[in-house]
Amino acid sequence: MRRQAGVFSLLVLAGCGRYAGFQVTQGQLPHLTYHWSAEPSPVIARGPSGSFDAVDVLNPSVIFRDGRYWNLYSGFDGRIWHTGLASSADGRSWTKSGRILSPDPTTWEGSYIAANGSALGVGSEVYYWYQAGNPPRIGLARSTDLKSWTKEPRPVLDFGPRGAWDERAAADPYVIRFGDWFYLYYLGEDRARRQRLGVARSQDGVHWTRLRANPILELGPDGSFDENGLGEPAVWPAAGGFYMLYTGRARNEVRRMGLARSADGVQWERTSLLIEGAEPWNAKVICDATVLAKDGVLRVWFGGGDIPHPAENIHGQIGFGTLLFP
Repeated sequence: MRRQAGVFSLLVLAGCGRYAGFQVTQGQLPHLTYHWSAEPSPVIARGPSGSFDAVDVLNPSVIFRDGRYWNLYSGFDGRIWHTGLASSADGRSWTKSGRILSPDPTTWEGSYIAANGSALGVGSEVYYWYQAGNPPRIGLARSTDLKSWTKEPRPVLDFGPRGAWDERAAADPYVIRFGDWFYLYYLGEDRARRQRLGVARSQDGVHWTRLRANPILELGPDGSFDENGLGEPAVWPAAGGFYMLYTGRARNEVRRMGLARSADGVQWERTSLLIEGAEPWNAKVICDATVLAKDGVLRVWFGGGDIPHPAENIHGQIGFGTLLFP
């Protein structure tokens, strides 16, 4: 019976996606001492009453393209999450262009969310991996002009198989390109509602292979800032290895950001840096980092709010900070 059960488990696993052992590589565990500094006021505020981003503005994803910063951010109107677009010459003063993506209730996306994504320039196109559905899965949209978007017809990263660490949700995508591969860091939720972090890789951004050893970062110990859930990873290479900002949820749903490091992009350890809101507007929530290294400065855009809640209605706005080292 045990042998038959094992064979059945392998068949289920094979039928729900591809798995492999891999590393992102570089090879050295980095030891930079980062110092956090943030602007006191939000750089993108909520929109006027009745707009697609009137209730919350969160989840920035920033790329630099054609001499400007472009921010694909999430806007909540009180019922539906959409993706909006803003642009900036300096990364601090932003001009909104309006809504660019909304969920399609006639498809797998449902009617709740098409947002919380990760943008990346790929040749002449911009790829945008986003979460949709309730519970969420990860989709992909592509554009050449940041206005007209073509979505893949089905999720590019679905739920994991029965009993997996990501059986109930795959969300919070953050994609980097390293070497010949795309690497997608994401939140997975299991049947016990534990939210942890994992990684998958792809050569085309559409067909993904999950790391067999997922999750790559577990919940923190009792009493820690991340004891109740992890999410929203943001990864970058540095000093021969990799760093990751991630959001941690405490028992009271106050959210803060921690910093982890890795020699290979797969095995991670926490550092002592803890980033928490220092202003009234982000006193209860600081989350959703996106990072961009430019001109020797690591720029960070993040979400913040003054109400402790794991998802929405937090008076969300977007802030700007930097991570510097001596």
